[in-house]
Amino acid sequence: MTIKTKLLAAVAALPVLSGGALPVLAADMPAAKAPVIVEEHCKAAISTPTFGGLIKANPNPACIVTGIGDIYVGGAITGFAYSQTNAFGILSPSAEQDRYGRVDFTNLQGWVQKADGPLQFYVHAGLYSIPALGLPLYSSFEQTESLFGPIPVAFGKWQINDEWSIQAGRMFTNIGSELLFSYQNLNISRGLLFNQENFINQGVQVNYASGPVAASVAVVDGFYSGELNWVTGFATYKLDDSNTIGINGGTHFSDFDASTRSPRFQFATINSLQNSSIISVNYTYANGPWIITPYFQYTTVDRKDNYFSPIIGGETWGGALLAGYSFTDNFALAGRVEYIAQSGTRFDTLSATSLLYGPGSSAFSFTITPTFTWDRYFVRGEFATVQAYDVTPGFGFGRDGTKRSQERYLVETGFTF
Repeated sequence: MTIKTKLLAAVAALPVLSGGALPVLAADMPAAKAPVIVEEHCKAAISTPTFGGLIKANPNPACIVTGIGDIYVGGAITGFAYSQTNAFGILSPSAEQDRYGRVDFTNLQGWVQKADGPLQFYVHAGLYSIPALGLPLYSSFEQTESLFGPIPVAFGKWQINDEWSIQAGRMFTNIGSELLFSYQNLNISRGLLFNQENFINQGVQVNYASGPVAASVAVVDGFYSGELNWVTGFATYKLDDSNTIGINGGTHFSDFDASTRSPRFQFATINSLQNSSIISVNYTYANGPWIITPYFQYTTVDRKDNYFSPIIGGETWGGALLAGYSFTDNFALAGRVEYIAQSGTRFDTLSATSLLYGPGSSAFSFTITPTFTWDRYFVRGEFATVQAYDVTPGFGFGRDGTKRSQERYLVETGFTF
């Protein structure tokens, strides 16, 4: 067979495409184009602010694609009405009086953040009221002006790698098991143990997270003094999908005297607590309809010697149990019980620091909060009572500071976005 005959036979053996056309050989095909990689936007996991109760964060917050990255926008608009017995006689820095009832905003807030990439930031701004048991409850305008201003949180963050990051600015504290704003918590009001903690810190913080472990250490200004004289931190370990244990606390490494500053300054920077130390241990069970968090807390304030007489200082120790149960997708019930006591006796009044209702005092609180939610909207009611014991006259409830109990009835409604 000749070479020509062999070639014709080979071609004849090739499969024929429809229409009788011969197949296209690889050498005749155009070069393959490189695959086009489409960058996905607005996929970051949003974890700030933290939501620790029955009201949930928006799973799909507004996201704006910009030249510097994806910018997420969220917020909370909530208001409340309350009535209480034995309102305090203590005036606010602007001479506002604690009322027996009020209708007000609890939160009129928005936040903007960049939550992915090596350089991130978070800014939280607006109006807020922080109802806390056993303390006077002033208007949201007064609290915003006298506490942390209209921008309570603003910090930048460098995400070094998947495990390590560092942030600096005005930040949420590392201390405590209850969070600052009402929508972040199981209950409308914060508890008695919360009153011993700081809320917002200014400083620098290093964060670590790997697998079940998360931890942070920060050098901050304690109770918002503006002087970096505290170190705070927390560590948590996730035992499994339902159980987490943790420890948090802080201490001052130099003293700060806020008593020489204005009443407005001392509203946030309480002089005795600014020079205190605190430690708290907690456990959280979150599974199905249940959220259960017991925690124990200890604080101490140093003895102070001055020209006239020594100030003994003081200690508090207490425990709390917070719990929530969701009966349906729309209805849940939350509650809290707690007890706290201070060292000393009523005879130490002139020489000891008061961290509660006078030296040697103690208090018990009970709170119950039925909650209804529909998507981003919620409405909840609350009853709370505080019973104080061994109260030093002038340090208790009521206009004259002699009453030993207080009840509050509250309703809060609004939405997160």
